[in-house]
Amino acid sequence: MFQPFKEYLEEQIFNRFDLQSRPIPAGLESNISDRGKNRATIQSWCYQCSQLRKIRYTYIDAGETAQVFNSVIYPSHNYDIPLLGIDFLSFGKKKILVVLDFQPLFRDRSYLGKYIEPMGEIRDKYNELAQNLEMKFYDANQYFSKYLLFAKTDAETVVNRLFPAYQEYIQLYWEILEAAQPLTNPDDIQRIVKAQKDYDQYSAERDPAHGLFSSYFGPEWAERFLYEFLFEDASALAVASTR
Repeated sequence: MFQPFKEYLEEQIFNRFDLQSRPIPAGLESNISDRGKNRATIQSWCYQCSQLRKIRYTYIDAGETAQVFNSVIYPSHNYDIPLLGIDFLSFGKKKILVVLDFQPLFRDRSYLGKYIEPMGEIRDKYNELAQNLEMKFYDANQYFSKYLLFAKTDAETVVNRLFPAYQEYIQLYWEILEAAQPLTNPDDIQRIVKAQKDYDQYSAERDPAHGLFSSYFGPEWAERFLYEFLFEDASALAVASTR
């Protein structure tokens, strides 16, 4: 269901940036589930360039049972712009959840005005994809913007509405990145380093996909995938007691 979204992202990053492959820890690039009746495959890709220190995306294909496309783009530490977060999940054609956002590192008025407010015009065009659903695992006021797309939807809407919205959000993200001025003050750069590490820690502690990974590929592999690839700057020891 979400292959066109993956292909569009790949087309964009390969045509726009001078990419280098970013290593994925051995054994985490891909896996095949031998659990249950439904065969599931997972494959991940990771790249970097001068402007973006980590471009990661993952696709889970379990046929009609599950289709998942997840991606986070981390700007280099000398840019203070938000992260780009993409999470599209389909469990059968009638149970589809989509999340798309510029994830702010800070919440002061000037930062939000500069990097988040430009999303408003696009979001207003796709109000049916902004359903104000309850977040069960996250605080909506932390690392999410008021213009995120967050919806339970159907296959037709994914094709006819989510895909064009996705394209517009990505194009706007490139525009913001292109206009951003690189930071030069070491203190400012260290502030971004800390903010991105905090994002990884927060996300790893709350990521609801951990259970999905465990069910398909086993808890040991899922734990490695979470802490060695998805959120590699998080500390697994800090959350060992919460699992």
